Amino acid sequence: MPRTKKIDTETAAGADVENVKVLLSTLVEYAKDKLYLGRFDAVYALNQLLARFKMDAPAAAMRPIPDFQTGILDPLVDYAVKAGLTTEDEKLLFETEIMGYVTPAPGEVIAHFDALCSMEGAQKATQYLNELAVGSNYVRMADINKNIRWVATLPEGNLTITINLSKPEKSNAEVAKQKLLPQTGYPKCMLCLENLGFHGSLRHPARETIRIIPMYLNDEPWFMQFSPYVYFDEHVIAISETHHPMQISDETFIRLMDFTEMFPHYFLGSNADLPIVGGSILAHEHYQGGKKVLPMFQRPIRKHFASDNYQSVAIDTLDWYNSVIKLSGKNREEIQAAAHDILAAWRNYSDESVGVLAHTDAPHNTITPIACRENDVYVLYLILRNNRTDEKHPYGIFHPTEDMHNIKKEGIGLIEAMGTFILPGRLQKELCGVAEILTSGNIPDYKALSDPENPLSKHFDMIIQMVSEFGTSLTAKQAREAIIARVNATCQKILECTAVFKKTEQGQQAFERFLNSVSIYEA
Repeated sequence: MPRTKKIDTETAAGADVENVKVLLSTLVEYAKDKLYLGRFDAVYALNQLLARFKMDAPAAAMRPIPDFQTGILDPLVDYAVKAGLTTEDEKLLFETEIMGYVTPAPGEVIAHFDALCSMEGAQKATQYLNELAVGSNYVRMADINKNIRWVATLPEGNLTITINLSKPEKSNAEVAKQKLLPQTGYPKCMLCLENLGFHGSLRHPARETIRIIPMYLNDEPWFMQFSPYVYFDEHVIAISETHHPMQISDETFIRLMDFTEMFPHYFLGSNADLPIVGGSILAHEHYQGGKKVLPMFQRPIRKHFASDNYQSVAIDTLDWYNSVIKLSGKNREEIQAAAHDILAAWRNYSDESVGVLAHTDAPHNTITPIACRENDVYVLYLILRNNRTDEKHPYGIFHPTEDMHNIKKEGIGLIEAMGTFILPGRLQKELCGVAEILTSGNIPDYKALSDPENPLSKHFDMIIQMVSEFGTSLTAKQAREAIIARVNATCQKILECTAVFKKTEQGQQAFERFLNSVSIYEA
């Protein structure tokens, strides 16, 4: 019996090795088909893969090529763990490493992108870069497709809502391991140019497959890459080569409009430069953009304004949840001049009647600017923001109140301000737990629900309200519809909280007073 078992084990191991040789060749063929990997680079990549897997020679590739993730990558990584080439904890790092071997080099990608731009136009070039990002698994569509998405159809403007499941939450054991790792300070942050080709660690994601396009915005070196998280169609990030903090200034408007001249099929916007109303990374200046699919772009004008100072510029307020000024016209310099004056005035503008104070112990007023092109017309949206707090609103006066933090507590940045909500992945299980209560037929155990250790405790008030309104005998479909309606209403209220000038008569009068202070009057 021991002899037979040994032979079986050796046979299985040999079969694994032969299968891996086939898979490595197949991976290279996939890269030639889908990643534009050149003939000579393909030979080089195959030899690099053979060395990494400690193989002496390749085998013939499979045809047709199987599913990229389940048919090629997963079995390769599983073998690598079994063979001791990587660990279970570092599987994703290893997967990214081997995809880095078959993804065309950064310089080659840049040259191909530039050639496409010159010969076939910017849209064809960005399509190529996007296909490369998806095909190399830099954008992990298998994970992104797990996200739960829906459109909230609301009278005052639809919202796009996503429960984000593509960024898996780390276990306590993984967090503990991360804390033991040395802090190198390299790269300085997730956005720095030094991420290009970075191997990664349990602290920092691998970036062997990231590919960037260098450009100049306002005569400064920047680069563009796709976001790995794809919060909307063709989600791009423009990043300064210099690691310096976010700052909204006249230069911001110039950079945004430079970008939209190069890529008129995309919008580009900047998070605000203050905590609470800014994005998650304020330490490195960057902008986000992509296809013009965010809900705010679909909204009509609320009221028309004009100014003798910028006669070629159409100035409008947008019929949207927060406070948006839309500047448009064919004279780019005049639009930038209007934006300069509005920003300068807003930085120091206070109106205590609506709770707007420009300064207390720190500056509070800033904007979230977004640029795009509508045919040959330049458009610049300015969302007015204020990050002041007080005793009653410790998280921000123009931030969702604590009764909404069970749905979203984080800062409301550029993407949410434009109507695309990215909600935490924890909600998937938690909202299923709420649905179970609404369909249980029993009175909830409110004492157990109020226990801070209970994951549903953060939804305690919402559960009380929903049980009072709907009872606990809903069908599964009814419970789901009621919960989605509650989430939709909460997201709407969150956006309304961010409005410095509310959609009330008092709020809109205050909005006009601010515009009048910049010599902008109702047309």
